[in-house]
Amino acid sequence: MTAPVFVVENVPQSGEYLLDGAEGRHAVSVRRLRAGEELVLADGLGNGAQGVVIAAEGKDRLVVKVTGTLVEDEPRPRITVVQALPKGDRGELAVETMTETGVDAVVPWQAARCITQWKGERGAKSLAKWRATAREAGKQSRRLRFPEVAEAMSTKQVGALLATADFAAVLHEDRDADSGALALAELPEQGSIVLVVGPEGGVSPEELAVFAAAGAKPYRLGRSVLRTSTAGTAATALLLGRTGRWS
Repeated sequence: MTAPVFVVENVPQSGEYLLDGAEGRHAVSVRRLRAGEELVLADGLGNGAQGVVIAAEGKDRLVVKVTGTLVEDEPRPRITVVQALPKGDRGELAVETMTETGVDAVVPWQAARCITQWKGERGAKSLAKWRATAREAGKQSRRLRFPEVAEAMSTKQVGALLATADFAAVLHEDRDADSGALALAELPEQGSIVLVVGPEGGVSPEELAVFAAAGAKPYRLGRSVLRTSTAGTAATALLLGRTGRWS
């Protein structure tokens, strides 16, 4: 079994380290780590340290001996999913599964046909939930580099992002539309891939026009139509396999 990951602000390079606070409490009281067990301390930015537990102190303090360092380089090509806001808690589900799969960045998108609206305090709370979900899913999947969850973007801002990508795509559910299969698309070996996942009601013609002007083409995943909360995960898995990042 792989060693559990705990998040620290500054990754130690050697010696002993005291893991306390919320992460220490989770290690001692939830994971119940004891002397001799292994763990990884990570900053979520690609840096980590391997360690062995020396002792547990109380309910929220763990003394760790650092045994080695780890570095997870920024992957290439970088995969960003622009995720239209789903209903209810499906947004957190999308972020969780995309993170576990290996996405590098998630951009919340307030699409025209989204039922959910991120405004004011509600928007701030929702963004915080997405970011917390990415952090926890990153830990669970033993990642050293957690995906960035950006501020919510408008359609115009998404268009500007797509214009900077080496490969830009919009998942489209219409089988009769002029769209190719993502499984057959020519992908870059380096640079960035940006993928747009629309809301349950689909991407509007006006939005498609903005994205097309930015260089994004419509693509389909397969014969079945996926929910907006699962399409990004399926597409990310496909891209990771096709670009060799899963090899």
